[in-house]
Amino acid sequence: MRLWHQQLIPLLPRQQLLGQHREIAALRGNGWGRPHATVNYVFRHSPYKLFQFHLLVLEEMEKRGYHPAANWRSPTYRGLHCAPYTEIAAIELSNPIYPEHDAAYLRECLQNLKTKGVVFANSVLQSDNS
Repeated sequence: MRLWHQQLIPLLPRQQLLGQHREIAALRGNGWGRPHATVNYVFRHSPYKLFQFHLLVLEEMEKRGYHPAANWRSPTYRGLHCAPYTEIAAIELSNPIYPEHDAAYLRECLQNLKTKGVVFANSVLQSDNS
């Protein structure tokens, strides 16, 4: 389980984009707070940040013609098998959404994608965090 660096969301191949949606849905639901080495940093932040990150993925999915369930656009929604939050405090959008998504994390994600056969042109990704 992994959240791809947010700069990669618009570039992800179909399989990784749809997988990202499934993983975020799991984290927003009953997976919230369940330890997983790759995404433990998410739990140090408000679940609202995960909602904000999910919106990036949902928007990219819609740009590509997919139709994710509209319920995911509610910050309190946690999936079919998990009670919604009764309230969740909105927080200001930051860029990046997760401070852990720095240049080193971008390189890590690119290396991970490379092992899956996904390679981008060097000029496509110019990190502001380098």
